[in-house]
Amino acid sequence: MTAGRLLLGATPLGQPSDASPRLIAALGSADVVAAEDTRRVRTLAGALDVRIAGKVVSLYDQNEDTRVPALVDEITAGATVLVISDAGMPVISDPGYRLVAACVEARLDVTCLPGPSAVTTALAVSGLPSDKFCFEGFAPRKQSARRSWLASLAQERRTCVFFESPRRLSACLHDAVEQLGETRRVVVCRELTKVHEEVVRGTLAELAAWAADGVLGEITVVLAGAQPRADMPALVAEVESLTRQGIRVKDACAQVIGETPVSRRELYDAVLRSRG
Repeated sequence: MTAGRLLLGATPLGQPSDASPRLIAALGSADVVAAEDTRRVRTLAGALDVRIAGKVVSLYDQNEDTRVPALVDEITAGATVLVISDAGMPVISDPGYRLVAACVEARLDVTCLPGPSAVTTALAVSGLPSDKFCFEGFAPRKQSARRSWLASLAQERRTCVFFESPRRLSACLHDAVEQLGETRRVVVCRELTKVHEEVVRGTLAELAAWAADGVLGEITVVLAGAQPRADMPALVAEVESLTRQGIRVKDACAQVIGETPVSRRELYDAVLRSRG
């Protein structure tokens, strides 16, 4: 007997035409389609003019544990099981992880049909640095937990992407102002790839004011990383060391600042202040 395989299929965020040819083929050929919402997968199949030949079962957070053993048994027996979430990539803050882990444990074939992801889509359009980033899933629901979580990002240098409920977005941004300051850059992406897509960029203070009257739709937030803090006394000491070697103060400041977030004028003024 040849074992089957588990397919993880990325589904469109909003436009059915974003579905990949491989996803379309898998919807029509998989023995089992395990969907976060069985109604949505049937609607998607209809929009793509695909007939789902296999059986359709639900797979969501509350039932994944109980579904996993039977799905693993079916794959072991030779079935191809396609897992899809409501939108984007399964497993990424969506169901599927426990099934993938069980298949890996059972040494069953697991492969991915790549495609849309709200995480990378939001990061790409944000205009914030994307060379290094972290994904934090959904922001905590309760304010105390949310504030603690935001405080943990105070020194995070990487761009941070996270999901938030539209109902809690305003509170989250106001908490972020308190924990991270008014000037940290942030981008809120609403209804990505859909008809009413909106990408709003600005400071935390600006977007907190924008969201105060309420926001609708699917929300992805991209938060700029923390800027490194300069050790001004240490920089001043370096300048003074250079001036003792005969280098002018202005030239010493230009040499010392390098990649620090301090301007030459700021450092020059700090040197003069330190001399009284």
